Amino acid sequence: MKYILFALFLSTSILVQAEDGIDFFHGSWAEALEKAEKEDKIIFVDAYAVWCGPCKRMAKNVFTQKSVGDFYNKHFVNLKLDMEKGEGLSFRKKYPVQAFPTLFYIDYDGKVIQQVKGAQSVDNFLSLGKSVLSKVDRSAQYATQYEEGNREPKLIYDYIKALNQAGKSSTKIANEYVRSQKDLTSEMNLKILLESAVTADSRLFDLMVDNKSAIEKLLGKEVVSERISMACAKTAERAAEFESKDLLDDAKSKMKKYNSSEATAFAAQADMNFARKTNDYKGYVKACETYAKKVLKGDAEALNKLAMDMEKTFGRNEDCMECAEKFAKNAAETGKAYNFYYTYAKLLYQNGKQAEALQAAQTSLSLAKEVGGGAERMVSGLLQKIQQG
Repeated sequence: MKYILFALFLSTSILVQAEDGIDFFHGSWAEALEKAEKEDKIIFVDAYAVWCGPCKRMAKNVFTQKSVGDFYNKHFVNLKLDMEKGEGLSFRKKYPVQAFPTLFYIDYDGKVIQQVKGAQSVDNFLSLGKSVLSKVDRSAQYATQYEEGNREPKLIYDYIKALNQAGKSSTKIANEYVRSQKDLTSEMNLKILLESAVTADSRLFDLMVDNKSAIEKLLGKEVVSERISMACAKTAERAAEFESKDLLDDAKSKMKKYNSSEATAFAAQADMNFARKTNDYKGYVKACETYAKKVLKGDAEALNKLAMDMEKTFGRNEDCMECAEKFAKNAAETGKAYNFYYTYAKLLYQNGKQAEALQAAQTSLSLAKEVGGGAERMVSGLLQKIQQG
């Protein structure tokens, strides 16, 4: 989704919203703490230096991604601080920085939840954010009030939300509350239904989709779509965990019924994960082929990643490796990038095709020389390995 740049004044602070990626808050540190407490969020701080190469690459290639923006804008107050000037100088007195970038995750009470040195890939950055969320557990403050008999809808909503964020089960609390309600269409009850729909194989999910139109009017279609996807994904994960084909089919069926625009990609990814977890290499290859054909549709970067994932998953299986080689070849010939040819050369070599691997590695090296640095060294290492047989 594209957004129009705008400025929203909060006291003396400004929030600038970018296209697709992370919206960085441009207020003071004190204002960021206040905003985080008000919105019940964690603060993410990109502690950077203007001369830092990895900082620039992460700002260009990671912070700008839609998947990153969607996740971090929802769960964090995001702040960039130059550690060598302005408020960054006072910040690093309290939160020492020895390397750039250092990524801080700080609660609104000022305590560091986690800090990580060095630039991260998109996948690692998302995983890091999810891990941080699971470390914050505010459910105890609501549990005490609940046990004392407080059944106010706002308390129930906050309690369920806190349990979900901490990775704890909210099903019992949600079911008890919903059963006590004669009217589920009040504003707060609709919010509770949405927050309670954690898995697709539940009565709470069914109640949520029964009230889908009302919730969409209240909170927006995108929010509801995201919750449906999350709940179906959770059920698909449970299907793989318990090796239950019925659960898998239920997740795919509900995704198709309630979020059809994403159903094809979801089904292929769910099938891939199920086959991977159940050690079904035939099912895995079939799911990967469906995913490549119906979802990736010639996307070189995505095909290259899929080929690498297949090698990591079933690298000793001949059928899987042949399929991975096919995807890598497609990526290399379409994308014309050194790293795509590197993957292709590596898979050819592993598949015993030394002459073809040598040719692909030489093409990769030629392209890597245009990039220089570590790229050229990496490809040269593979080329030498192939030449030595």
